[in-house]
Amino acid sequence: MSTSYRRKRRRRRAGYGPVVPVLGLVLVCLTAAVLWVLLRDRGPEAEDVPVPDYVEQDYLTVNAWSRPGTELEKINGVVIHYVGNPGTTAHANRNYFESLSSGQEGTYASSHFIVGLEGEVIQCIPLTEIAYASNTRNEDTVSIEVCHPDETGEYSSVTYDRTVELTAWLCVQFRLDPETDVIRHYDVTGKECPRYYVEHPEAWDAFRADVAEAVARLKEAQKE
Repeated sequence: MSTSYRRKRRRRRAGYGPVVPVLGLVLVCLTAAVLWVLLRDRGPEAEDVPVPDYVEQDYLTVNAWSRPGTELEKINGVVIHYVGNPGTTAHANRNYFESLSSGQEGTYASSHFIVGLEGEVIQCIPLTEIAYASNTRNEDTVSIEVCHPDETGEYSSVTYDRTVELTAWLCVQFRLDPETDVIRHYDVTGKECPRYYVEHPEAWDAFRADVAEAVARLKEAQKE
């Protein structure tokens, strides 16, 4: 093999040198762009979100029946419920969930939040864990159980206002749309829950509209 031929081969090989780091840089940029598109609309991690002052955190003990401790990997919505026991308090319903931990009833049930008859709010499950509330949507939603004074299931005005406030706060924190991401238990399984807002769809529409207005106020306040 001639000396001139070997030199030509060396020059050809050397010519590919700068291409490798350039391709690597392009790959890194493309990966970063894809991650930005996937994550740009996500809210903050749930573990980094402090709850409002009106929320009392009284977590259930970790157990198989009401707080399995399973990670809630993402929050895509808020599911609204009613407790189904007229006149019962938020604390009473929280304690019912805790009582299920014995397994004697063989019932799986819980909720992230319970809104009481006087507008009090108890958080039973951390926002980093699933609750047993919304069947197939347990994996990607936050649940709110709401107390009510009578069999109709209609919330009292103070309970209603607090539920709107809490739902709006969740929407802002996790960048949810009240129109599409706030749903009833009924919308998941067809169960008549929350009863009044299933039987009166116009009341449900009004609830979501009130949440949307509260979201707008919260976002405006954040700008100040």
